[in-house]
Amino acid sequence: MRLLVQRVSRARVEVAAAGGPEAGRETAGAIGPGLLVLAGFGRADAPELPGTRPWTALCAKLLDLRIFPDDAGRLNLSLKDTGGGLLLVSQFTLYADTRRGRRPSFSGACAPDAAQALYERLATDLAAQAPGPFAQGVFGAEMWLDFVNWGPVTILLDSAEYTGSAEYVD
Repeated sequence: MRLLVQRVSRARVEVAAAGGPEAGRETAGAIGPGLLVLAGFGRADAPELPGTRPWTALCAKLLDLRIFPDDAGRLNLSLKDTGGGLLLVSQFTLYADTRRGRRPSFSGACAPDAAQALYERLATDLAAQAPGPFAQGVFGAEMWLDFVNWGPVTILLDSAEYTGSAEYVD
């Protein structure tokens, strides 16, 4: 699992409105200040991943990352400290392989059915732990993101870094 985390002053995700593209777009989710999280799952991410040490460590790390400024302007506050929003959007392209040719290969991405189950479980787990508003995109839909990256601050979290003897350390 890979989570691309962006600190934002606002974020919104839109999908095609009922009736198709000619009907326009509708907002699927929106937040004010907080985190926009793009979540992707790889072939190695099994249905048993939720509840494992890498899963719980990544969820905890996401909520505890001290990437918000304190009164002195230092990055000392987490999403938990600020009560900010969290917008979760599925993003299989986080597993793009660009080593050969000009067209990315997505063979490293999880199969859609398995990825959807993992995404929905991640959304459930994060919604339960989020300290502020929680919103999400629509899995498998074409989506339009509108956000202001604050900082900018962008961080990649990868579950591969939390396997074996690696522990989440506060």
